Amino acid sequence: MSSSPLEDLEAHLEMFIENVRQMGILVSDFQPTGQTVLNQKITTLVTEMQEIDKLKAQVQDVHVPLEVFEYIDQGRNPQLYTKDCMEKALVKNEQVKGKIDSFRKFKALLLFELTKEFPNEIAKYRALRGDDRTGI
Repeated sequence: MSSSPLEDLEAHLEMFIENVRQMGILVSDFQPTGQTVLNQKITTLVTEMQEIDKLKAQVQDVHVPLEVFEYIDQGRNPQLYTKDCMEKALVKNEQVKGKIDSFRKFKALLLFELTKEFPNEIAKYRALRGDDRTGI
């Protein structure tokens, strides 16, 4: 079973990251005897970069929100981005529902008060709107 382009890219990125980690260990405690291994790691990194570059054409239709990269830069798990977006959407939804309810109450109160002050005009308004209710 063949893997998807995203899975291929993920596998290459994981190998690249692991090689960078290993190279960091080699460099942090560099010994001249490790030069050959370091050269091999550099060659492997270049090869992995070339493979990643080849895969980019297969995943160009994938769009990643910039906020995901901000999550990564902040050291946060990018998989939490979707969860946070959903939570923010729920909060915003509740705010909008509250505003809608407030406007409905305001409209009802306004119509009630206008009916007391301008009964004929409001009756014409309701007739134009097709709203023949006499109450609120």
